[in-house]
Amino acid sequence: MGCGRVGSTIAHILEDQGHSVALIDQDPDAFRKLRSGFKGMKITGIGFDRDVLTQAGIERADAFAAVSSGDNSNVLAARVARESFGVQRVVARIYDPRRADVYQRLGIPTVATVRWTADQMLRKLLPEGTETLWRDPTGAIVLADVPYAADWLGEKVSELESTAGFRVAFISRLGEALIPGPGTVLQEGDVVYVVAEEKQLDRIARTCAKPVPGKGAH
Repeated sequence: MGCGRVGSTIAHILEDQGHSVALIDQDPDAFRKLRSGFKGMKITGIGFDRDVLTQAGIERADAFAAVSSGDNSNVLAARVARESFGVQRVVARIYDPRRADVYQRLGIPTVATVRWTADQMLRKLLPEGTETLWRDPTGAIVLADVPYAADWLGEKVSELESTAGFRVAFISRLGEALIPGPGTVLQEGDVVYVVAEEKQLDRIARTCAKPVPGKGAH
């Protein structure tokens, strides 16, 4: 539901991957965002109207994405898809992240567009800082990249974890993601991504910025 920039992009990606797609939008002009060769259904109507959803094939759908410009419409449509038609995979885009935990309790996964975009922008503006790439709907748990002192290079990732008290989710090395094992050693250019409570990020960053304990003492 929603044939804006996000909806049309999702539709094209899904179609390229071999999925059949139906798009719903109140504005028939919105479908102009679709490429000329788009083969999916284009339904003009309100995305939480049961008749419109049925016309779009909701009874055969494996998944439903509500990405219109209205939070309430998106969540209502997602709930109708889940509760009335039994679609298991649903997601709603929202602009107000404060609503995310409420919707989560209703069983509707959400993507808070404004907060996610702000986080991504901050990562570009403050490349040396600890910035979040993802947070859970409550904001308590985050995925973030954490800078570390240069003398950690050559040390085991497991040592950094035990010293700073966090779990490394993965390392970006030469543009590729790497899940560290017990013997993985930090190399020049490695970017370390951690999963932690947001309230612990400042402490983790301070610890990682310090020299390796005991290194060079002898």
